Amino acid sequence: MPKVKKVPLRMCIGCQEMKPKRELTRVVRTPQNTVEIDATGKKSGRGAYLCSNIECLQRAIKGKRLERSLECFISPEIIETLKQGMVK
Repeated sequence: MPKVKKVPLRMCIGCQEMKPKRELTRVVRTPQNTVEIDATGKKSGRGAYLCSNIECLQRAIKGKRLERSLECFISPEIIETLKQGMVK
């Protein structure tokens, strides 16, 4: 009998839906306290997951869910950088 691989699920902090990890974008607060988009999903630091659409990012920012999950203040410059990274 072949082994069935388990698909890791993560919750989008924008829409609160559980989705496969590969479908989501990881936003990470690095040990240097910078907030970045983690394309590889392997950077060290505290992470939060978002769907790849801009609406989930806006919901996460409006409800302060992103700040709460990353446990840091997010400046408007970082928000603009995240928006530009999500569009790509």
